[in-house]
Amino acid sequence: MTDDNKQIKQQLRSAFDDMIQCFQEARDAIDTPELHPAPPTERNLAEGYRYVLGFMLSGIERALADPLYPRFRRAIQPTNRATIDNADAVYLMAEIDGNYRYRVRGKAADTRHWRGDQAADGTTAPQYVIFELSSGYAGDSGQLSEMKPGSRINTATLDSSALLVDDDGCFEILIAPEKPEGYEGNFLLSKRSSHGTDYVGRYLTCRELFHDWANQDVMDLEILRLDCEQEIKPPIDADTATKLMREVGTITRNQVHFWNAFNAITLETYGKIPGGISDKMGMDRPFMPVNDMNPPNALGIATGGGQSSNIYAGGTYLLGDDEALLIESHTTVEPAFMGFHLANLWGESLDFESYPSNINAHFLDRDEDGGYRWVVCHKDPGIANWVSTTGLPHGYTSMRWTYPTPPPKEQWPTLKVEKIAVSEIREKLPQARTVSEAERADQRLIRHRHVQRRYRQY
Repeated sequence: MTDDNKQIKQQLRSAFDDMIQCFQEARDAIDTPELHPAPPTERNLAEGYRYVLGFMLSGIERALADPLYPRFRRAIQPTNRATIDNADAVYLMAEIDGNYRYRVRGKAADTRHWRGDQAADGTTAPQYVIFELSSGYAGDSGQLSEMKPGSRINTATLDSSALLVDDDGCFEILIAPEKPEGYEGNFLLSKRSSHGTDYVGRYLTCRELFHDWANQDVMDLEILRLDCEQEIKPPIDADTATKLMREVGTITRNQVHFWNAFNAITLETYGKIPGGISDKMGMDRPFMPVNDMNPPNALGIATGGGQSSNIYAGGTYLLGDDEALLIESHTTVEPAFMGFHLANLWGESLDFESYPSNINAHFLDRDEDGGYRWVVCHKDPGIANWVSTTGLPHGYTSMRWTYPTPPPKEQWPTLKVEKIAVSEIREKLPQARTVSEAERADQRLIRHRHVQRRYRQY
């Protein structure tokens, strides 16, 4: 072995050791009080290790990505859920360099409901789709100080209400620093100046949101940098391998530390923080109240991210075996998507394959007055509109209403939450439809099949 190779060997070993050290520092956030972990119950601790493993997976995939030769991958999936994710969504991401030009090609099943028409019978496109090109990635600094205006922006967004689609469901999107003269197709601007700062798009995300889990299916997508076929991708070398290993570790540690702090301090999950967001909003309770939800609000990218076309509400539930939440919502303006979701205190959506731990407008029985009412509790109450905690006593509640064009604030959805006894459910919901165990089994089968399709690897 040459001296040069000995030096390279040591360089790579050192980078690998640094990565492992970062993994250890991420692991510490599971049970070190100063790093704001979830309460140390057996289930929280077990799920915390899964949570960290998920960020390790995400870190590996992100570090190995090449913005000059991008591909869409699942940013969030059942193996790496986080950030109080939407159980009705596919989260796709491709790393790009907004100084270059790219073309996205896609194909969806029947899209007539994107244009406001009645959905077709059989297989259809997702309920709603949005592409967003961001200059940064929430949590990568590991510090809450990154959450300030101008830290990152969306250089462009494009959703299914505006997406130009052929009759056969095919579409193309051009991504470029400047829009070509005379170009009239789908376009995302990849460089933008705002408040005296120049931003370059780095992360292209695509959210596909589902209502009808039995019939709506994911799109086919590809992304290519224009003229990439003329440039051969070079093989990996020692310096590149060194860089990516250190990046894997840094991403993993920083993401875990950031989101722990975000949950505890920004969201005030475990109680009010003096001078925190609830004080700034004039609230006398934590921003994420217990057994209640904050008023519908539009969260921005500087406050931890989120879908730009959503109105959000959130809180926590803390329920005994004989307790339930009764939740009621009215929508003056019908949203393109509406969904309610539960998550554990790490921000992982609860198991939505085996349990009805989320509910959307398609699954909800609507009341005669046009409103929606549903219950959250641990055991099946035998009625429609039940959301299961999967037996987890303490977790997050989140609500999403999607509006391509936001309505005036006075026409935003309303939300009411009431803690009740399980024995009161029938009294509070006298018109609720009875659901048999056979129907529950059919619903579980729909969930299993949909999750198989949504996250297929072939």
